[in-house]
Amino acid sequence: MKLYTLVGICTLILALSQCKPQEEKPNILWIVSEDNSPLLGCYGDSFATTPVLDHLAQEGVLYSNAFATAPVCAPSRSTLITGMYPPSLGTENMRSTYPIPDYVKFYPKYLKEAGYYTTNNSKKDYNTTDQPEAWDESGPEATYLNRPADQPFFAIFNLGVSHESSVHESIADDQLKHDPKRVPIPPYHPRTPEMEHDWAQYYDKVQNMDTQVGEILEELTKQGLDENTIVFYYSDHGGVLGRSKRFMYESGLKIPLIVRFPKKYAHLAPDKPGSKTDRIVTFLDFAPTLLSLVGVQIPDYMQGTAFLGKQAGTPREYAHAFRGRMDERIDLSRSVRNKQYRYIRNYMPHKIYGQYLEYLWKAPSLGSCKREYDAGRLNDIQSKFWQTKPAEELFDIEKDPHNVHNLAEDPEYAEVLNTMRQANHDWVIESNDIGFMPEGMLSKISEQSAPMDYKQKGNYDIKRVLETAEMASSQKAEQIDEIVKRLSDPDPVVRYWAVIGTIVLNKQASKAKEPLKQLLQDQEITVRIAAAESLYQQGEKAVVYPVLKEALTSPISMVRVQALNVLELMGEEAKPVLKDIEALLKGNQKDSDYDMRAANRIIGLLK
Repeated sequence: MKLYTLVGICTLILALSQCKPQEEKPNILWIVSEDNSPLLGCYGDSFATTPVLDHLAQEGVLYSNAFATAPVCAPSRSTLITGMYPPSLGTENMRSTYPIPDYVKFYPKYLKEAGYYTTNNSKKDYNTTDQPEAWDESGPEATYLNRPADQPFFAIFNLGVSHESSVHESIADDQLKHDPKRVPIPPYHPRTPEMEHDWAQYYDKVQNMDTQVGEILEELTKQGLDENTIVFYYSDHGGVLGRSKRFMYESGLKIPLIVRFPKKYAHLAPDKPGSKTDRIVTFLDFAPTLLSLVGVQIPDYMQGTAFLGKQAGTPREYAHAFRGRMDERIDLSRSVRNKQYRYIRNYMPHKIYGQYLEYLWKAPSLGSCKREYDAGRLNDIQSKFWQTKPAEELFDIEKDPHNVHNLAEDPEYAEVLNTMRQANHDWVIESNDIGFMPEGMLSKISEQSAPMDYKQKGNYDIKRVLETAEMASSQKAEQIDEIVKRLSDPDPVVRYWAVIGTIVLNKQASKAKEPLKQLLQDQEITVRIAAAESLYQQGEKAVVYPVLKEALTSPISMVRVQALNVLELMGEEAKPVLKDIEALLKGNQKDSDYDMRAANRIIGLLK
């Protein structure tokens, strides 16, 4: 035998001896419930009836510091599907369909390219233009069972039984599984009959959800797939009754998260079955984690950090969250959470927490809260929901899990406050947060390009915008001279926030009257509307009507919503514009639109 043949054979034998079989890719199953805080037995809630999830926690790893990025569904799901922070993309407002850059792919596309069969059963609600090709199947019949033989799958099952709408129609007390008189109620809610009933009914719905989780897991076992499948259970945000969903507290942002690893993939688990981890994870991390688990390189544009798999990164110190427009009501807040404290920055502190939202008010319990407040029967903690906000809030989660004792003014916590404030400020800059742009402007820009593309061309100075927004929301009268100066800034977003500063200061901003009158002719209509609101506060009422009437005829719905928000604040003095509001309704019969909701509210109050 020739020498080179012997060498070749030896080389082949050596290569084969060093070869390792390619690791089989895991199936991944996401079970997503709607509107659930960690009100589960495995999280310490003894009133909850959740045997399936409690057992899943015994088999998996429970995350005690998991958070949504927004306290409401569509913006949260925008985070999940893109792996990006919606205020970076312009997808933060509830709901909207502003476009995102072409290079931002929905994460299932990466899984399909890696050989996965992707199914979604069945909610999307991504708060942006859809990418339907990301899924092999998406709809109420979508299932991994339809995949070709032996193809790995990624499957989502979305459970809506515990959604907010589940308490809109009351079940008779004698049909409830959970006793309304024994139901635990957080300190920020009064114990009214309606509140007791809604909470008990909600616990019933959580129990139903738990049963549905069991059915999905049972089918997985029946198909012989449980030993090849990593299972995630989590909720799309907290909830569900007033001051939870939509609000920047633990009740709105903290979620349950349980991940179960079969023995085959135990090496991917952060700890043994039945363990708990206090690692902070947010929805920003979910797409990177998924790609890490299946061996796909995480794209550079994704802003989160994988917490599982070979690409797992350093644990994050903070969970960042946001709140923009909620349905027909405009507001803006940001929040930062570490393992002990939650910080909230309210950039529109002049607005009360409990702004009227048609959908939120469908729960009988919320109307009972307002009734008790109007009658003077709520305590200080319960009354805060119906009052204006402080600029800053700080809560010690260990001592105050319900976030009812604001420590922002406590000198003992000054160092903590400064640290958390800076963390929020830095993240807003780092993420190039475009959520500070008034939505009427954002809508107009979105007709031509993705908001993220617009700002990346240098059209948005986040540092100066944020500086102005922080000044405007500070509630410090000594800032008025600089605020007045910025009313004439060349940047319309800066001018808008300077106007917000005069609204926040109210009568303390009287020296701004003349510059504000000039802004009634501003080239940007969102600035004109804000100036009209400020001048109305200053008693200059006659000059505001032409601006608001003009805004009601705008082709941009969010301009109309902004004007309607101002008109509702005017109460009876909005009557001169009543016919214009009624004309708006006649011109648009889509009664689900947010301008329609706001218009109907005003008409109902004035007639």
